[in-house]
Amino acid sequence: MKLKPLGNRVVVEPIEQEEMTAGGIVLPETAKEKPQKGTVKAAGPGERDEDGKHIAMDVKEGDTVLFAKYSGTEIKVEGKKLLILRETDLLAIVVE
Repeated sequence: MKLKPLGNRVVVEPIEQEEMTAGGIVLPETAKEKPQKGTVKAAGPGERDEDGKHIAMDVKEGDTVLFAKYSGTEIKVEGKKLLILRETDLLAIVVE
């Protein structure tokens, strides 16, 4: 299934943290922190200004981004956990 976000929304696949600590302790699902880093899978065309022209998005497909901890709407597509976020919920693009 392909998702095409509308307006200034993006589809992000969260990058899950390691299931084992540095000391070798395996973390159960309930003890894990919510991920705050992910990969942009799709981006909408952007918002429109007062004249009806599109304002380009700052992110594009393939970017790694940081986002607010409890932001967005979580969905499952083909067994994968995805988030639909507004561009304003994104905090930064990770540059490596």
